Amino acid sequence: MDFLGEFEATLDAKGRFLLPVGFKKQLPEGEQLRFVINRGFEKCLSLYPVKNWEPLFQKIKALNDFDPAAREFRRKFLNGATYVEPDTAGRLLIPPNLKDHADLQKDIVLVAVGEKIEIWDSNKYKQLFDSFSPEEFSNLASSVMNKNTETGKL
Repeated sequence: MDFLGEFEATLDAKGRFLLPVGFKKQLPEGEQLRFVINRGFEKCLSLYPVKNWEPLFQKIKALNDFDPAAREFRRKFLNGATYVEPDTAGRLLIPPNLKDHADLQKDIVLVAVGEKIEIWDSNKYKQLFDSFSPEEFSNLASSVMNKNTETGKL
C-alpha cells in the first residue's frame, strides 16, 4: 500500500489529529485504521499502516543481534514506536514523547512518502523546502536516480 499527497492538519490540545480524507481514500476498502507511529530520520514522525509496518518490523527483528551496529540501529529505530488507532471521533493521538521529538506545534503537514506518511511541524516542513534550491534538488535527483539506474532499478 503506497500513498500520494500532502495534506495539512491541526493538532488539538491533547496531541490528536484527524487523518486527512485524502489519505483515508487511499486505504483499501474495509481496511482497519490501525497504524504504527514512530520517529522519522529527520525531525518528523513516520506513520505506517500496520500492513506496511509488519514486513519492515520482521526485517529489523531478523538483524544480527551479535552486530553492535544492528543493535544500535534497532534500539534507535524502534525507540518510541507505538500502535495507534482512531478514537471514536476519528482522531489519532500522537504520544507526547514523539510529539516532542518532532517539535510538533498546532499546525502539521502530513506527507506521503511511499508506504508511510511523514508528519511534520508545518513551519519546519516549510523551512526544509525554503532552504533547498532548485539546483540542489536537481543534483540530488541526479545522484539518487543514477544509482538506481545502475542497479537496474528506477
